[in-house]
Amino acid sequence: MNEFAAIARLFAPLAAAEPGALGLLDDAALVTVAPGTQLVITKDVIVSGVHYLPDDPASLIARKLLRVNLSDLAAMGARPRAYLLGLALTKPVSESWMEGFAAGLAEDQESFGVTLIGGDTTAYDGPTVLSLTALGEVDLGRELRRGSAAVGDRIWVSGTIGDSALGLRALRGGLASSSDADRAILADRYHLPRPRVDLGQRLAGMAHTAIDVSDGLLADLGHICATSGLGAAVRIQAIPLSAPAHTAVALDSALMDDVLAGGDDYELLFTAPADADVELQALSRSLDLALTPIGIMQAGRTLRLLDRDGTPCPLPKRTGWTHF
Repeated sequence: MNEFAAIARLFAPLAAAEPGALGLLDDAALVTVAPGTQLVITKDVIVSGVHYLPDDPASLIARKLLRVNLSDLAAMGARPRAYLLGLALTKPVSESWMEGFAAGLAEDQESFGVTLIGGDTTAYDGPTVLSLTALGEVDLGRELRRGSAAVGDRIWVSGTIGDSALGLRALRGGLASSSDADRAILADRYHLPRPRVDLGQRLAGMAHTAIDVSDGLLADLGHICATSGLGAAVRIQAIPLSAPAHTAVALDSALMDDVLAGGDDYELLFTAPADADVELQALSRSLDLALTPIGIMQAGRTLRLLDRDGTPCPLPKRTGWTHF
């Protein structure tokens, strides 16, 4: 498979809508930022056997790679603009795999309004490593940060938590007690995150802080706590579960640790003052997206998990994903 022919056939069409991509014929791209805005840049790397299963379809791998980066932009309140790819592919490179990968990117480019503007490819005798750098725009001073939480802020989360971690268990055969339909729903959430791009942009002016749940609910809330110099209390019964996740946890309560710490949810976790409750409920209805208050920011630096009656619960031994 010829590298340059593959780029021209599979990837140059993904860049056609962006003049600054220069048809992928130059070694760099041109990005113009609108007056009164600033560029938001993020990068994620995913590795075969670590972040996705080696037998996962190439189109789903591509879409997950793009979406986890769009989720980082969402957590900053940014509008997605463009992205660059870095592909280190296992030899021999499969043409059909590359075609599926490009098709997945094309599908999500249309869904999220982003365009490829450049990148690099190589092949070697090792596991496939895929890198994507996403660019977005946010109005000056309107970006969401991790370090601006205040004592008394309510802690909110979008969507449901734990589906992806339970979906990975299902794909590995670890949810034998769940139905086939439930396992399929959970596996879909593992394969295809739902980056909350619209929500992130709408939270400006309402939320004090935001982060996407990638490492795990408790770990990512811990990042907000550490950066803001505060503690937090979370009500375990308030954490929103999908119907399949609720069924799985009801059958095996130990799976709640996966919900709390498994990560890969890519929902937005954010804090907002209590007087934003009405606006946030209206926003939830407007977006047709569940937004659930699950706790409160407190003085101190302790993260506490509370039972229904307010009794502290032990934290899981592992509160989230770490690579080291």
